[in-house]
Amino acid sequence: MEPPLGTQQGAMQPLVADNFEACLLDKVDQRRQRVSQMVEEVQKVVYHLTTEISNQDIRFQAIPYSLMYNGNITVLSPSQFLVTVPVRGLSGYREAREQRWRYYTLQGARLTCPQRSPEGLQQWLEVQQFTKNLWQWHKADVSIEGDIVPAKVLQVFRKLVENAIETCHLSGKVSVLTTGITVHVAMETSKGQVEIELAPEVEIPTAWSKKAPWPRCLSRWPSSDRAKCVKVRSFGFSLLARWHYHWQLSFLQAERVLLEHLDEDGGCRRRCFQALRQMKEDVWCPGRRPVITSHHLQTVLFWTCEKYPHAQDWRAFSKGLLRLARKLHKCVRQRFLKHFFVRSGNLLQHAAAAELDAVAQRLALFLQDPGPSCGLLAFRCGSSSSSVDGCRQVPGSCPGEQHRVAKGVLPTSCTSEA
Repeated sequence: MEPPLGTQQGAMQPLVADNFEACLLDKVDQRRQRVSQMVEEVQKVVYHLTTEISNQDIRFQAIPYSLMYNGNITVLSPSQFLVTVPVRGLSGYREAREQRWRYYTLQGARLTCPQRSPEGLQQWLEVQQFTKNLWQWHKADVSIEGDIVPAKVLQVFRKLVENAIETCHLSGKVSVLTTGITVHVAMETSKGQVEIELAPEVEIPTAWSKKAPWPRCLSRWPSSDRAKCVKVRSFGFSLLARWHYHWQLSFLQAERVLLEHLDEDGGCRRRCFQALRQMKEDVWCPGRRPVITSHHLQTVLFWTCEKYPHAQDWRAFSKGLLRLARKLHKCVRQRFLKHFFVRSGNLLQHAAAAELDAVAQRLALFLQDPGPSCGLLAFRCGSSSSSVDGCRQVPGSCPGEQHRVAKGVLPTSCTSEA
């Protein structure tokens, strides 16, 4: 049960709340402008790189340049982007019928004990799960014993990225980072350096994963019609290459649909989410590689919307923001944030405990007395003209529509903010 919002603990003084909300709108607009410019520059580079990669290897698709909306680019923070690169030649997906043990290493050697089975948001992927597949997916450079292995796909993809950077004469602008198995590149933009993860993606648009029993029984958000739109008409799901043996389940398209229709009942969910994101980036979890990203905040938003499904729950901005902050604090303190579609998935499973504890402490101070944090944001807003902008699609806006939230002006381009 929520603490009384009229008490000092967990309540904003009306004047502070008014000043904070006005400052927030200005900050959100500045952020949007800055990130929109960065997205525009990233789009151009990604288009050239993936076009060259596709020319070299038919298994990877080029990401077209879009003036309005690019669903392959997700802004995790103003300095962190996720770019999903669809693969070609795998269609007609079906769930694996038989379970079998895997006794191989990434080099193909035999093991005496089987590999760990996938858990949560992970799964194996076999070539035979697709009724139509290119013969290139059977090659040893990406598969072992009939499995398409994400680590091998990433190894091939990394080499293609390195070659494309040279071929496209982007060496002075883009560089491949060597940390981890995933393919990360650093890119210089006019607004500063960004880190981009390029993740090969197997798109499965005509099915819904059995690991995602959604919507939950008796759930009142989203509406049954909206849930049917997401699941029965099926925007499907994707599998991302981000681990060694297992593919990561992704529901970016379904999440995007929920965001697009966030405030169709006239509530202020989107505004509260933007406030939460701005506070996270400026006060609670700043930095170039934050332990909490916009995708974590989006999941917090979804769970809070499910708990408070009615329009009247989202009439007051300050109450909505505090609800989100409480939920975020609980998840960070417990180091557990359940995935919205896959219940067994913990989105904070691999996060650094010390960093989460630091964020939890700042959130606790905010919830005890929101005034100083709001004042700090207002001070930064008034004393600095530097902006922190972001737009992947502003939550609640439609693909190609891109709302300029503070002013109501449509920008020239936008991409998804997760």
